[in-house]
Amino acid sequence: MTAIRQWPGVTVILPCYNEAAAIAQVVADFRAALPGADIVVFDNASTDGTAEMALAAGAQIIMEPIRGKGSVVRRAFAELDADVYVMADGDGTYHAASAPLMVEMLRRQRLDMVIGIREDHGGQVYPPGHRVGNRLFNHVVAALFGRGFTDIFSGYRVLSHRFVKSFPALSEGFEIETELAVHALQLRLPTAELGTPYGERSAGTESKLKTWSDGWRIGWAIVKLTKQHRPFLLFSWMACLLCVTSLALGIPIVMEFLATGLVPRLPTAVLAMGIMLLAALAFTTGLVLHGISVAQAETRRLHYLRA
Repeated sequence: MTAIRQWPGVTVILPCYNEAAAIAQVVADFRAALPGADIVVFDNASTDGTAEMALAAGAQIIMEPIRGKGSVVRRAFAELDADVYVMADGDGTYHAASAPLMVEMLRRQRLDMVIGIREDHGGQVYPPGHRVGNRLFNHVVAALFGRGFTDIFSGYRVLSHRFVKSFPALSEGFEIETELAVHALQLRLPTAELGTPYGERSAGTESKLKTWSDGWRIGWAIVKLTKQHRPFLLFSWMACLLCVTSLALGIPIVMEFLATGLVPRLPTAVLAMGIMLLAALAFTTGLVLHGISVAQAETRRLHYLRA
């Protein structure tokens, strides 16, 4: 799968934090797979000499002092100008030789994003907790946005110029992958997936992903993205919950009033009324935010078309 042609207009983005043990080989692998492509290593405030190793391997270096993969992606998308962007981690787990196939797929099918699906055939490289969480969030995103992806958290992606220059990049950490997926789904951009081998991390490196803390951050990011892109769905569900609670409290009181003409549980009646007012407020809020969300989507679409 190694390329034998030049790849002008392609830029490889490698976010790194303390990957000195792996980055030189990663740069060499992508140089061999995509000869002629620009390879840019974004050093995210490493303390182990990652930048020096990448520079010695022939990569361009850009320092990003604000910690977090989202900060690196935001900086990379703002700084770099290319026809096609290849984004991978600098830990040696992604199969560089698959990059030419992904780039060709993007160009030939006129896509905006190709995701490299991690195929861990041995079953030992990909931790079980990460595997379960990945599947869970894949289903959640598909349920919320109508369709989804097989591997939403893959860091191996090939992106078009229009995608990159219309992407707001608001996330700070590993939830950036979720934001990339939702951006494509919300604008209904043409995307594809390609299975790629997923290997063990290079010796001397360790994963920066923390299963529970980053899982909570990703879950919260999905909630925020739902509020931003599908607010009516979120607030209508809130309104339904509040409405059901209010009816559960209020119906016995109404029945008692019809039977006796008395309202002995006045505090409960007031509470039921207050909850119903909150339900109406949540429903109205959802309607208003839906209008704003549609306007924002139209603006992002126009930015995409102009890029």
